[in-house]
Amino acid sequence: MATTNLTLADFESTITDNDIVLVDFWASWCGPCRAFAPVFDKSSAAHPDVVHAKVDTEAEQQLAAMADIRSIPTIMAFREGVLVYAQPGALPAAALEDLIGQIKALNMAEVHAQVAEHKAAAGA
Repeated sequence: MATTNLTLADFESTITDNDIVLVDFWASWCGPCRAFAPVFDKSSAAHPDVVHAKVDTEAEQQLAAMADIRSIPTIMAFREGVLVYAQPGALPAAALEDLIGQIKALNMAEVHAQVAEHKAAAGA
């Protein structure tokens, strides 16, 4: 599966309508972003079951601000609509593969229970 470009208009639906979504926040002037792009593209081809999406922080400044992006590249990973990873910095191919493996191995029943606990505690 090829990488897809996300905008503010389709960000939320992409996250909620897919099991696993990796998002690369990047900009064309960013050297590390350009160096990471082929790694991300190759991962996209190797994992057709994972949505690989890119957000151009120059074109989508409001989305980048809403996601609290302070450094690029930043990689975010969502599973079943839950943010399970967010880290700035380009990843080597092996580290990206490891991250995808960890995301696939998550016990989402536990994750959803923890999210519910956190929301209940925050609401109290």
